[in-house]
Amino acid sequence: MQNFDFHNPTHIVFGKDRIADLANLVPAAAKVLILVGGASAEKTGTLAEVRQALGARQHSTFSGIEPNPGFDTAMKAVQLVREGGFDFLLAVGGGSVIDAAKFIAAAALFEGDAWDILLQGGRNISQALPFGTVLTLPATGSEMNNGSVITRRDIGAKLPFRSRHLYPLFSVLDPTKTYTLPLPQISNGVVDAFVHTVEQYLTYPANAPVQDRFAESLLQTLVEIGPRLLTATAPDYDDRASLMWTATLALNGLIGAGVPQDWATHMIGHELTALHNIDHARTLAIVLPALLQERRAQKHAKLLQYGERVWGIRSGSEDERVTAAIEHTRDFFERMGIPTRLSAYGLGAEAIDVVVHQLEDHGMTQLGEHSDITPAISRRILEGAL
Repeated sequence: MQNFDFHNPTHIVFGKDRIADLANLVPAAAKVLILVGGASAEKTGTLAEVRQALGARQHSTFSGIEPNPGFDTAMKAVQLVREGGFDFLLAVGGGSVIDAAKFIAAAALFEGDAWDILLQGGRNISQALPFGTVLTLPATGSEMNNGSVITRRDIGAKLPFRSRHLYPLFSVLDPTKTYTLPLPQISNGVVDAFVHTVEQYLTYPANAPVQDRFAESLLQTLVEIGPRLLTATAPDYDDRASLMWTATLALNGLIGAGVPQDWATHMIGHELTALHNIDHARTLAIVLPALLQERRAQKHAKLLQYGERVWGIRSGSEDERVTAAIEHTRDFFERMGIPTRLSAYGLGAEAIDVVVHQLEDHGMTQLGEHSDITPAISRRILEGAL
């Protein structure tokens, strides 16, 4: 096991009817800007619950944060924060709204061009507004970590950043708030959490049995509940609760502590999203099986372990078992209704050059747990995903 520091200060408030707890979670004197995406939070009554819980606190609402939150939209919220004197942010939504809240919290107090936050990966953040979240779409784990990704559509860039200043003070997780989600969003959430886990687990052995077993349990849970979530005649509270908590645990830093991490699938997937506006989880499903195939030698030992412990693959040669583990992964995504080929999105070989060029422009030239995935290897991964 490698040396590590682990610190996660986010207070999780989990279960039914917990939005009412905002009355005690948000500082009494706070002037609150509520951040939301589209109209769903209003239509489902979640926003009304939030406003009721805030009571007499001054508050206003900024809406319109899009999936893969945009830099320009976030900067409009930054302007509103500054002009309105808001001193507390409350993100009500999924990972996109929470990611936007992190950027807004940092940019509102940042001196200089806020684009530099993204160019520097958040290393230049020295302070941020306090914020909390009310999670309505489990997927990204942004509700319990200090990372974010913002898209700048005018130049086709989707860039990650993080800072110790960007942990939510609290996150309210009520599984019943997932009941109105369309099934494709549930599928996205399952796949997103699955790949987040894989990125921290499927690398090379690091003598970290606790982290391995923890990651495997998250993967097994997703494999077990994923298909049920799509076929249930009515939302099942326990399965929704399991999805919500699994997605949070997949990226709150715990399973990644003391082990090597990959993240090449995410970096390549970000470029596909920025260029073609494909849902984040769906780009991960496109890239991961092809990446595992391309890197099967480097990931050989962990692929065998993954195949046995997650999928029960115990027969055949080592090479056959590695192949079966990759095939099971692709099949799981497909069973969740998520295509795993570029062609399913109308993209062919002509799209690869642009993606590789973007990776080079954004400095993504030494990816993976060994920092040895070059643009040429990224090209082969994308060719394997056609």
